[in-house]
Amino acid sequence: MQKRTLGQTAIKVAPLMFGGNVFGWTLDEAKSFEILDAYAAAGFDFIDTADVYSRFIPGNQGGESETILGKWMKLRGNRIHMIIATKVGMEMGEGRQGLSKAYIFKAVEDSLRRLQTDYIDLYQAHTDDPNTPLEETLDAFAQLIRQGKVRAIGASNYTPQRLEEALQVSKQNNLPAYQSLQPLYNLIDRAAYEDGLQAVCQRHGLGVIPYFSLASGFLTGKYRSEADCAKGSRGAFVKHYLNERGLRILAALDEVAAARDTTPAVIALAWLMAQPTITAPIASATSLAQLQDLIYATEIELSSEDIAKLNQASAP
Repeated sequence: MQKRTLGQTAIKVAPLMFGGNVFGWTLDEAKSFEILDAYAAAGFDFIDTADVYSRFIPGNQGGESETILGKWMKLRGNRIHMIIATKVGMEMGEGRQGLSKAYIFKAVEDSLRRLQTDYIDLYQAHTDDPNTPLEETLDAFAQLIRQGKVRAIGASNYTPQRLEEALQVSKQNNLPAYQSLQPLYNLIDRAAYEDGLQAVCQRHGLGVIPYFSLASGFLTGKYRSEADCAKGSRGAFVKHYLNERGLRILAALDEVAAARDTTPAVIALAWLMAQPTITAPIASATSLAQLQDLIYATEIELSSEDIAKLNQASAP
């Protein structure tokens, strides 16, 4: 497995990032440990989480994912071997949100406690905060880096304009710069990244770790009708993909997957990994079989004909 550099840092990462939003949501603690054990045993080390995971589930407060991940690393004694990315900025209740210096300093301590670690490899601004000056946010991150609590910083859900502005603020004020971007990007959601963010990332050498790499499961081929969407925990997220273009993409995935005796999910992830600006797509698994698909996606190489077929099917 050939590792890739995360932006301009010295951090080398696996070509696949495991999405930890499932910990404490669709995976309980025991199942999370099982999946994490298998992921690490296969030689992978890159895991994404956030303080807000999974506050979106009734009864959860946020921090469930970080807590499970922290318990697993403590029990396995493997923190030094894992590359952990988490995020700050989304609403955590009672006014706890945003990217002010005071809030970042509080939130990072909460994340460190839940993760049972004294440092975060990649600390990401989960969403832009227009109410806080970029210089204030970046200065807070600079202090955390100097303190050894954070190794590198990244951004998520920024517009091209605000990402460019943040990078210029870092340069002009001699502050640490975002080393990565976590955008929405997959075979069906292409426009937002390709029409602006991609150029910024290329220009500044940012690592790119897209989320929803399988479009909330749509690109696995699991959801092909309204009836399919009525089942499962993610059906409501994918109903809007059920149109002529979405079905055309699934047909192309089916064709390429059949020729290679694999699954649409493998091909969708392999397509992302073949994109020159992508460092590592983020994907989750809730079973060992699904995890094997994710791992296999890092081992195959699509032909130029395969990529052209998928590009044509997914053209807006």
